[in-house]
Amino acid sequence: MKDTKKITWLALAFMAFSTVWGFGNVLNGFIYFNGIQVILSWILMFGLYFIPYALMVGELGSAFKNSGGGVNSWIYETTTPKLAYYAGWTYWACHITYIASKGSGSLKALSWAVFRNAETYDTFPTIAVQLATLAVFLIGCFIASKGLNPLKKLLSLAGTSMFVMSILYIIMMLAAPAINPGADYVTMDLSIKNLVPNFNVAYFTSLSILVFAVGGCEKISPYVNKVENPSKGFPKGIIAMAIMVLVCAILGTVAMGKMFDPALINASDEAFNSYAANGSYWAFQRLGEYYHLGDTFLVIYALCNLISQFAILILSIDAPLRMLLENEKTKEFIPSSMRKQNQYGAYTNGIKLIVVLAGAIIVIQTFMPGAAAVLQQLTRLNSVCMPMRYLWVFVAYLALRKAYDRIPAEYRFVKNQKVAIFFGGWCFFVTAACCIMGMYSKEPLTLALNIITPIVLTALGLIMPKLAQRERARNNK
Repeated sequence: MKDTKKITWLALAFMAFSTVWGFGNVLNGFIYFNGIQVILSWILMFGLYFIPYALMVGELGSAFKNSGGGVNSWIYETTTPKLAYYAGWTYWACHITYIASKGSGSLKALSWAVFRNAETYDTFPTIAVQLATLAVFLIGCFIASKGLNPLKKLLSLAGTSMFVMSILYIIMMLAAPAINPGADYVTMDLSIKNLVPNFNVAYFTSLSILVFAVGGCEKISPYVNKVENPSKGFPKGIIAMAIMVLVCAILGTVAMGKMFDPALINASDEAFNSYAANGSYWAFQRLGEYYHLGDTFLVIYALCNLISQFAILILSIDAPLRMLLENEKTKEFIPSSMRKQNQYGAYTNGIKLIVVLAGAIIVIQTFMPGAAAVLQQLTRLNSVCMPMRYLWVFVAYLALRKAYDRIPAEYRFVKNQKVAIFFGGWCFFVTAACCIMGMYSKEPLTLALNIITPIVLTALGLIMPKLAQRERARNNK
């Protein structure tokens, strides 16, 4: 009798697709990689990085099917408790830059929903925008400190609706020339010469954008052993998901190629920053114009994004902090003061640390030349910091393969040990190299922030066990 509780490989593919992919990935790839030239880069990134990465996650999930802590649990089971602490710290620390960007994203979405143009927000003084961003951030921290997640259901709804709109954008934009042939479209040159990117400094220092875009599939690891015939069903689902994402990346790029001219995007630093900050809103605004629906699509997208950005802000303050502090296996490396809770169960000192770190990033950005430049800077900073958490996935995988005989797994990425070690090392190297290269920027403040932020967050992670050790020594006197 067939087990109806098992997930089909096709259902897994759609679950993983909605977890990994988003409209912003198409936009960032198009803007940072000179329009349709990003197509070849997407193909290479999927074939050489994303598919092996996802299949390694499948093997880790299969080996530790009863571990609910994700990467932290994998590191704990394969290495040492201290390394598991560092993995948890990295996951939390990476979210500091992410949290700092959500306030700006919320204000940008609100501005587009109200004013329906880019100029109003972009002409506000940077200091005024950053003070407003700081206020939004502090409100989010206050809500998180009350132990409440009132926007969780709204986040799910907004995330689902934005996912649907992303797919609709691609379909409707590709169909627009046939439905409204008289509209103003960009003529694309799809020759091989025009599709090959320029492998220059700007190209290699932007690769972290693509790594950031395709990362995060470890979230689907709990479902490995719930798939029908995991050894065949899981890789089949992952490959199907990768094909779906690749098709969306390519078709989404082609759709944007009909709408935006890369020459205008790269005309100046101001133009580039403006497209990076407003491109997704312009995309839906123009789509509405092509279908004679005015700003309908724009307003829907902006409102969904507004709700999503603010809800993600609150969840990103609360969830990673709990993952770090509620892990009984690594609590010895964290001072007890960090685990202080209020009557609502919120970690007050942890939230205060987030206020200091993320607040400092927000304040530093008051020195940027404009609100659009701030959003572009945050995108680059996130692309440097967020993929650092993926490094621990590959550390866990390499450790798992070294314990091949000791730790069984129903699903194996590859059976050959040397091939497995190669792919684990390769993905670790690609992730680390892209993060390091992504730090480079011609803008001095952006360069400094990209270098100093990871150093400060890493240093804090190294200091915490020392503080915990000193605390224990003082209590034992």
